[in-house]
Amino acid sequence: MVISASEAIQTHESNNVGHCRVEKRTVSISNQLDNIPEFPGLKTVIRVESYREVHRANIIETSVEIRFYVSSLIETAEEFAKRIRGYWGVENKVHYVRDVTQGEDASRIRTEPLVQIWAIARNFALNLYRDYGFDNMAQAQRLAGFGLTLLKKLFRMK
Repeated sequence: MVISASEAIQTHESNNVGHCRVEKRTVSISNQLDNIPEFPGLKTVIRVESYREVHRANIIETSVEIRFYVSSLIETAEEFAKRIRGYWGVENKVHYVRDVTQGEDASRIRTEPLVQIWAIARNFALNLYRDYGFDNMAQAQRLAGFGLTLLKKLFRMK
């Protein structure tokens, strides 16, 4: 099933510009479920179309993604847009940082229980950085690696 502009009962558009990117998201919702197979609790079908331009040097890369969600809630398109952005905020705040900044996916540690121990250590480091007031985890990790001064502050040592 595809929610087209004519089938959507409501649409919400948002634009973001920053970090050499231009992003436009269109969230469309429909409560017309006549052509949908029986799905317990289903009340809303949500379509998110994301258009993105990434500017690098003199090159502009564009991409379009369309994602579908189903929900047992009845909300406005704007409320669904906020929920979906909130979910991806968690993804970016935790998983992306662990994968990219801390190199978790590239880690060659496969032996139990070392995998869990290193995951705990990475989370502990992120929590220390956030508690100290860092918003940029890559910067915090670099600064912590320069010497003991910041590490002592993070652990509240004299």
